[in-house]
Amino acid sequence: MTGTHFVLTPAESKRLIARAVNEMEPVQRALSDGTILICTGSTNAFVLEEITGERFLHYQYLTGHTLPQGSDSQSPIPEHRRSDVVLRNGEIDENLDRFSVLQHMNPDDVYIKGANALDYERKVAGVLIGGFGSGGTIGTGIGHIIGRRLRLIIPVGLEKCIAGNLYEMADHLNRHDDYTEDPPRMMPVRGDIITEIEALHILTGAEAVHIASGGIAGAEGAVRLLVRGNREQVGSARNLMADIAGEPSFLQNLSGQE
Repeated sequence: MTGTHFVLTPAESKRLIARAVNEMEPVQRALSDGTILICTGSTNAFVLEEITGERFLHYQYLTGHTLPQGSDSQSPIPEHRRSDVVLRNGEIDENLDRFSVLQHMNPDDVYIKGANALDYERKVAGVLIGGFGSGGTIGTGIGHIIGRRLRLIIPVGLEKCIAGNLYEMADHLNRHDDYTEDPPRMMPVRGDIITEIEALHILTGAEAVHIASGGIAGAEGAVRLLVRGNREQVGSARNLMADIAGEPSFLQNLSGQE
């Protein structure tokens, strides 16, 4: 047994997680014979790139997103967006969207949805839902996910780990209280949660432990991982980290310059 440690920025984590999702057996099977829905989201922008091989401006695959407090009314992100991508037998089906595709999905087809919060101890993720309505993408899809026995894959970075019981937090958010500013609601969801820990194991066989978070000078939101395994596994992890090192920050190419 040997080991090493790595620091991953949020963008590097998203790339790592996306590569692992692409290598998962359910995804590869559905690419050959099945249906995959890749819901919009910052991590799923990377997932879409890895699965299709297409490169694009990541902000185009956003829906709801978190900005610094007080900046929501002056978002720097252009309004142009892409719709959720549906893949059937590995080909993009432009005739289906995140709602209509649900009627065509069968057991073990793949539904890929990101998250806003992660309770890693309980292996449950939280999806924020704003305002009144159907409950957003996950609210519309969860009945089909359960009823049709779809494979729900949740790519989410460890930067989204929360301090406490996510079910209790959702209960607080979803209770009717007299908030000065109405916060979003939260839906707890379970599925195949893929963080940097699972991603490293899928791609290299190595075991990872989340040992620290945060940083400066571009490492804000970063996670530090202790990685252990045999020499081949750790060597593979080093090569992988070297390959994704320097992944541009999410909005670095906002101007359209690739």
